[in-house]
Amino acid sequence: MQIAGNVFVVTGAGNGIGRRVALELVARGGIVAGVDRDPDGLATTRSRSADPERFSPHVLDIADTAAVDAFPDEVTAAHGRVDGLFNIAGISQEFETVAGVTDARIEQIMRVNFFGTVAMTRAFLPLLEARPEAVIMNTSSLSAMVPYPGAAIYGASKAAVALFSYGLTQDLRGSSSVTVTTVIPGTVWTDLVRNSSQTLGTPEALAKGFAMKPEKAAHRMVEATMKGRSRVVIGKDAHFFGGARRISSRLADRLSYVQVGRFVYGRNRKPAPTVD
Repeated sequence: MQIAGNVFVVTGAGNGIGRRVALELVARGGIVAGVDRDPDGLATTRSRSADPERFSPHVLDIADTAAVDAFPDEVTAAHGRVDGLFNIAGISQEFETVAGVTDARIEQIMRVNFFGTVAMTRAFLPLLEARPEAVIMNTSSLSAMVPYPGAAIYGASKAAVALFSYGLTQDLRGSSSVTVTTVIPGTVWTDLVRNSSQTLGTPEALAKGFAMKPEKAAHRMVEATMKGRSRVVIGKDAHFFGGARRISSRLADRLSYVQVGRFVYGRNRKPAPTVD
């Protein structure tokens, strides 16, 4: 599917990977309806785009199902049609154990990462199926392949996204013009990763050198989606852990534990009770 002249909805377009995907699409002649909760972030993305007239900002919380249901009318009023949906918006878990994370935080992570992706997909699917060809891209995570210490809820939400996306591919196979791409990115240098490295005490230069550049990740995500690939793994660490898991799931789990486990569980471990 070509990009030039087509209309794409991109969630999380106010920052990080979502911003880079939006900029990539506009630079290649696409029209982008950028979605984010942060109006300032959207304004920055628009100002940095190759042609600001081909980027329309839309403030929306994808966890608000009623607002999501009404959103396709807003996009069609602005652009007349929709040819693609890039589900990128998501929130992280801040190195919290299952026992330590609050019920409210669990619900928030699942509502944004999983239910928000499902709601956006269901809202736009009828419009996409009305097009001669269309695309959907859903963003999972390395954390869905390998369990990371302090990220059980986040990993579960992204694993749910992956299985939802694979199932959607099956639903549409052979009966629809819409292709679905599931993206599994590893570490990409965004504000989220920068904040995580600071929390872990990792030198920024080391963390940045380890992570993939966001513009490179965005390019690969767009390329895979436009080619109709069903699944793509992005980043050296994602490929490494994917290979390790094929050899031994225990090995992959131990490696992820070594990476951040001592910090997470050391920080959350309660001191032993004293005996008088």
